[in-house]
Amino acid sequence: MQDTGSVVPSLAAGLLFGSLAGLGAYQLSQDPRNVWVFLATSGTLAGIMGMRFYHSGKFMPAGLIAGASLLMVAKVGVSMFNRPH
Repeated sequence: MQDTGSVVPSLAAGLLFGSLAGLGAYQLSQDPRNVWVFLATSGTLAGIMGMRFYHSGKFMPAGLIAGASLLMVAKVGVSMFNRPH
């Protein structure tokens, strides 16, 4: 169970990264070449949550979010290289 001191920062981080991911997804849907906000958000989440998973060893939620973020970075990265110039 979380202590009450970590609830507000967790909520703020969730809202920030959720908003950035939503903005990045919107930009990507409007122009498939506009991937930078989405890649930066997913890459940052993969790094932060990957470190948390590494140090805690707990899959939920850090490992799950790190894995999903890493998959999104890979998917968008591969699509960048496969699109015609």
